[in-house]
Amino acid sequence: MDKKKREQKRRKRVRATLKGTGSMPRLSLYRSARYLYSQLIDDEKGVTLIGVSEKHLAKANDKKQQKTQRGKELGLLMAKKATEKNIKAVRFDRGSYKYHGRVKAFAEGAREGGLQF
Repeated sequence: MDKKKREQKRRKRVRATLKGTGSMPRLSLYRSARYLYSQLIDDEKGVTLIGVSEKHLAKANDKKQQKTQRGKELGLLMAKKATEKNIKAVRFDRGSYKYHGRVKAFAEGAREGGLQF
């Protein structure tokens, strides 16, 4: 199997069990080569509740950081914005990405911020 087919298979397997609701939205993560993007999605209504990216962090922090450190800070930022909207529990949708590196750092940051997966 080539890499693309493995990713598609993993994405399909992960998303088969995840549906976001108003009380427990889906925390979707997208990883590009440069940035992480994250959204809280209510799949029943088909709306995005909150969206954040590392671009928000770049303006706040001028110092150079590793991608995993920025991922953890983004998780903390997402948790802060979610608690402001009274969202405490989410379903983590990592998409086709393996749970390590930036994805793991993001999840740990969100948990430290108070979100429950």
